[in-house]
Amino acid sequence: MKLAIDGITLSPDQNEESIEKILRDRYGLDFQFRWKIIRKSLDARNKSKIVFRYRILADLPDDVSESLLKSRPEIKTYHENGFTASQRLKGEKICIAGSGPAGLFCALRLIEYGADVDIFERGKAVDERVDDIQRLEAAGDLDAESNVLFGEGGAGTYSDGKLMTRTSRPETAWFYGKLYDLGVSDEVLYDARPHIGTDRLRGLVRSIRKTILDSGSRIHFSERVQDILIVDGAVKGIVTSRGREVGCSVFVLATGHSARDMYGLLRKKAVVMEKKGFAVGLRIEHPKELINSIQYGRSKFAPVLPPADYRLAYNNKKSGVGIYSFCMCPGGKVINSSSEKNMLCTNGMSYSTRDGAFSNSAIVATVEPGVFNDDALSGIEFQRKIEDMAFRAGGGGFFAPAQTLKAFMKDTVDSALPEVSYLPGVTPSAAAEYLPAWIIDEIKSAMKYFERRMKGFAFPEAVLIGAETRTSSPVRILRDDSFQSVSVGGLYPAGEGSGYSGGIVSSAVDGIRIADAIALRPGSGIVAAAERIGKSGLPAEIT
Repeated sequence: MKLAIDGITLSPDQNEESIEKILRDRYGLDFQFRWKIIRKSLDARNKSKIVFRYRILADLPDDVSESLLKSRPEIKTYHENGFTASQRLKGEKICIAGSGPAGLFCALRLIEYGADVDIFERGKAVDERVDDIQRLEAAGDLDAESNVLFGEGGAGTYSDGKLMTRTSRPETAWFYGKLYDLGVSDEVLYDARPHIGTDRLRGLVRSIRKTILDSGSRIHFSERVQDILIVDGAVKGIVTSRGREVGCSVFVLATGHSARDMYGLLRKKAVVMEKKGFAVGLRIEHPKELINSIQYGRSKFAPVLPPADYRLAYNNKKSGVGIYSFCMCPGGKVINSSSEKNMLCTNGMSYSTRDGAFSNSAIVATVEPGVFNDDALSGIEFQRKIEDMAFRAGGGGFFAPAQTLKAFMKDTVDSALPEVSYLPGVTPSAAAEYLPAWIIDEIKSAMKYFERRMKGFAFPEAVLIGAETRTSSPVRILRDDSFQSVSVGGLYPAGEGSGYSGGIVSSAVDGIRIADAIALRPGSGIVAAAERIGKSGLPAEIT
């Protein structure tokens, strides 16, 4: 019987091979057995006793397992989430727009069902993206179709590469297993906060591309979907930027939260959308060693521990606004994540080693739909206004407006700024030049709370770099329980651009679930898949 065992801890200087001896001594196991790590997390709450916590999967005889289950509350029966796809979609042609996590993992799952998939990606393959991004950082020259947001792998390819998730859906295990099959370290299978990094993500998307192409399916780079052909309320095909008309009755829309032109097309096609909340603010950058010292204190293990991260949140009970850290990047850098000329927004990323001199995070305030008018796309216009003003405040050329925390709290402009990671550079500016006053006030109030939670976080020379506007989609494309648009049959909005997911893992899982929903639609005849998904339910929204 397979058992999940919690309560195993090691100090940072202990070898993980000692886990077997701990299991043997603690539970009296005097025979050979198989075991592996299925979860690992760093617990630094007590800085005088920093430990790694483990969950172990052990395969033990049934009689021993039954006895342990009765006497040891930290032991539970382990249930694996398996998936075996039939070839019931064999030969069916399916089109996908977007090669981010949702589009790619939807394609991988559909291919296992036997489908013939065409992915249309407005941006370039990952290696060509690197050149375009380097040119943006060196000379402020933005390619609006190939950048941090658009291109193979989507926005996730140029990020911290975090693979954490709060969803426990069975598809999540398939996602991590697929990453492992594609060559990612087995740490993704058990680390509580798995991190790949931009450099390794590039290799991953190349492996995914090879898998898709080897199956006989296709990826069309630098080819944007510019029209959706709809007849009698159902998808009949698409038209691309190369003038090609491609017939299909199933179209997965996975273009991401920044494909603003696609939202405009959907409105013209009378696809039902609604505005949704998101968050806006700026990036804060500290010296990495400062964050390490705050989080690890004087622990003797600090030199061997990974670069420290943090997660902060504050709820202003008076205003109802939430302020929180987002996409924290230890040892990373602040990057330009703009997708439109003369509009500036930022994000964060890191490499697998996280060996940069700085650590950064977005500090953002929630923006509720009630702030806007009734137009479903009014949140996009709110973002654009801030990005336009941030570009101007930076002085053009995609230099970013920046301010020390000390100046930010006093509403002054710095005469000079400390060194930062952002390229091509920063310009001393006041956040008031691009952020609404109410957002600035909310962030100021939160900083006082954050300092109480993390003594030293309000470091006067920390640098605030603006603006952070693309935390999530400000639009939701309404879909029903079959994952299809409520207004157009065969149109499957997926991932962050749909407004139903956020982050690499939840977007990938959303794409996987959509692939399953396509296989389950009436007439597909996939009884086994229907029974499998029916056990866990098929709600319309990822949470």
